Amino acid sequence: MWRATALQAFPGVGFREPSHAPELAEAERRLGRGLPPELKQLLLESNGVIGQGSVDTVWAIDRIVEQNLLFWSDPSFARLYMSFEALLFFGDNGGGDQFAFVQMPRRPDVFVWEHETDSRRWVAGDLRDYLGRSLREGDDDWYQL
Repeated sequence: MWRATALQAFPGVGFREPSHAPELAEAERRLGRGLPPELKQLLLESNGVIGQGSVDTVWAIDRIVEQNLLFWSDPSFARLYMSFEALLFFGDNGGGDQFAFVQMPRRPDVFVWEHETDSRRWVAGDLRDYLGRSLREGDDDWYQL
C-alpha cells in the first residue's frame, strides 16, 4: 500500500529493503515510545523512502532512532532551540529542515521544523498526505508558504 502511494506521487521514488517487526520493536524500546502505526507499516514495506534529488523523504529506522535520541538529549540543542520532546522526526528536505509527527498529544499530522528559525508548523494531514506533497512537488522547499 505505501509503495503504491509513493509511486503514484513520484514514479522514480526509491525504496529500501523492508524493516522487520523485531527491528521496529527494538527501535521503540530505544526511543521509549511507540512509532505511529502508519509509519510502522511503511517501514515494514520499505525501510525508508528516497524522493527526488535523492532526498531521504522518510528515513531508515536506524536514522529515525539516532536523530531523535540526539535531538531529545543534546545539551547544545537545548540551549539553541525549543524542546523537541513532543516531536518524532522521520524525514528531511535535504537542506536541514526536518519533518516530524507530534507525539504529545499524539496526532497524525506532519509538521516541519525549520532549522534556521526554530519554527514548527503544519505541512500535511498525515503520512499519506506528506508523501503525496513531498514526492510530487520535487523540490526541497515544497512546504514553504
